[in-house]
Amino acid sequence: MSEVLLGAESRRIALGSFTFTADDIVRFACAYDPQRFHLSEEDAAKTHFGRLCASGWHTAAVWMKLMVAYHQHAAEEARRNGGRYPILGPSPGFEDLKWLKPVFAGDTISYFTTALKVQPSRSRPGWGLLFSHNEGVNQNGEAVFSFEGRVFVALEDTSVT
Repeated sequence: MSEVLLGAESRRIALGSFTFTADDIVRFACAYDPQRFHLSEEDAAKTHFGRLCASGWHTAAVWMKLMVAYHQHAAEEARRNGGRYPILGPSPGFEDLKWLKPVFAGDTISYFTTALKVQPSRSRPGWGLLFSHNEGVNQNGEAVFSFEGRVFVALEDTSVT
């Protein structure tokens, strides 16, 4: 069933876009990353960023939200059409996380994932590891966020119907 996810290997899939508002940035920062350049425009102006910017963890959290929504939608669409969608398991981690440019209030980030390969797991029979390249790009076409991801995927016919 992993071929459903790979479909066309190395095909870049759009996960969706998100506009970071000042209120969203401050709300997230208050809860998870209370750095002064995430908490107020005035304090941010006194830093090397020069203005209010989102936490890198905020940009990552939005990617995860959109990725989950994408897989839920794809699984539901497969069910509606009488097809199957592979079961995704936990992620054993990621590599090469980069916050390439600040995300400022008002920026719209478009998120993408590219499935690179599925490799059978040596530790979990019937499962494989799906390797992917993931990124966020701002409204100017500039990459602001990227990482290399891995997630377990069922290889046998244990897919959601």
